[in-house]
Amino acid sequence: MEKILVVEDEKNIRELIKFNLENAGFEVLTADDGREALEQLSDEIDLVVLDLMLPQIDGMEVCRRMRGSEELRQIPIIMLTAKGEEVERILGLEMGADDYMTKPFSPRELIARIKAIFRRIKEFKADTSELKEEIIDLGDLKLDIPRHEVIYQEQKIVLTPKEFELLRYLIINQGRVLSRDLLLEKIWGYEYAGDTRTVDVHIRRLRKKISSDYIATVRGVGYKFVKME
Repeated sequence: MEKILVVEDEKNIRELIKFNLENAGFEVLTADDGREALEQLSDEIDLVVLDLMLPQIDGMEVCRRMRGSEELRQIPIIMLTAKGEEVERILGLEMGADDYMTKPFSPRELIARIKAIFRRIKEFKADTSELKEEIIDLGDLKLDIPRHEVIYQEQKIVLTPKEFELLRYLIINQGRVLSRDLLLEKIWGYEYAGDTRTVDVHIRRLRKKISSDYIATVRGVGYKFVKME
């Protein structure tokens, strides 16, 4: 049974999420501020539902600390934001959140997204277990699949789980133009109404960590990975 930590300071919302997630078969822990969340976090947590606006320590800082921790950086994060917090949502994704939902939201939609994340994790593990090549070597850029590590110019690059999946998918489809909708479906495992900013932000994060020349933008379509000579 997957264990989810729900971090939300509004009691009614926190209890609603907990009730629905437990009914969906998940084990649920809760915290009502960022400090308590950090105290409860461990590698036994499978996913965090994290409100952006929290007392003590806000959600952005919790996200930053998780992504900076060797123990916690692989835990998926779905960030909750209030309507109108567009800048904050983008900053959350830039900080390393895997996805976001805007309040008010449907508990059913949240559960669907959580299940999609877990499904993608299982599919990713199944895919990588069947790979004949455990290391994808592109010269300056190397992906160590079993260790979930990226080496760029002989330096280890820290990627979030979604960044790693996205980079791997781009590489194994190098030269092929991949639409944002396709990337959303293949990496995040679902389709949802709204823009595809989640994909764009993760692409931007990858370009900051490796040479931007590897990932080309095809205007009006999407992205493709270009092998550098």
